[in-house]
Amino acid sequence: MGHWTLQDIPWDKFDCAKVEPGILCLVKAASLVEQNGADYARYLCGVFAGDALFIGAAQRWGAEEIQHGAALGRWARLADPNFDHAEACARFTAGFRVDLDARLSVRGSRARELVARCIVETGTSSYYTALAEASEEPVLRAICRHIAADEIRHYKLFRTHLERYLEAERLGFWGRLAVAIGRIRESEDDELAFAYHAANAQAATYDRASAIRAYARRAYRVYRRHHVERGVMMVLKAVGLRPNGRLGRIATAVAWRGMRWRLARLERAAA
Repeated sequence: MGHWTLQDIPWDKFDCAKVEPGILCLVKAASLVEQNGADYARYLCGVFAGDALFIGAAQRWGAEEIQHGAALGRWARLADPNFDHAEACARFTAGFRVDLDARLSVRGSRARELVARCIVETGTSSYYTALAEASEEPVLRAICRHIAADEIRHYKLFRTHLERYLEAERLGFWGRLAVAIGRIRESEDDELAFAYHAANAQAATYDRASAIRAYARRAYRVYRRHHVERGVMMVLKAVGLRPNGRLGRIATAVAWRGMRWRLARLERAAA
């Protein structure tokens, strides 16, 4: 497990007056995705069958992801006593399934899978840092800070194992960059859209486009430029580039302007 448990969270400091409804919607969705850690760990263990070192790490990673989901789900129940976390998780897993029997990465190779995992951990570490800073509710801030720290460790974990596979698979810069770009484009995929729907629109028919718009509109609001900058640095490292210097500044500016442009469009559409 990680360096913290649910008992380390200051639950007695919960302040319902500081719960922001939009952030609550995001936390409900995030709790479902994180709770799915067991399935992802099983998928990774299948893809990396025979690599005992990585399998042990993946199992510990999965347990920590489940703990994230439990913490977020418990907070969501405090904020909204009508929220049934277990029922929402069941809806989510019924509609979004990881291939538990896979023996080959959906990315095509183990090194490519590890690049993709680095990109995911980059996104989650930035996201939970942004949530912690955007929320005024003290318990959620504590939870998100713990999770963000875990996700940084997970990023380092996957990068360490990536180094083991890069030379054997001869996956160069362009191959890593292609995987990274592909995974970033998937940030508005069915997993997040359906999690948002399962957590927040239980009675409505699932509409992917409207669900992802509702999710993205709320999620993009919590980001600030420094969150994007940190994420860009981590992505550049994962693909084998130096994160500092002109390239990093340009990539950050492009990513930040792109996010603000997307948010502006979503806000206009909602209005």
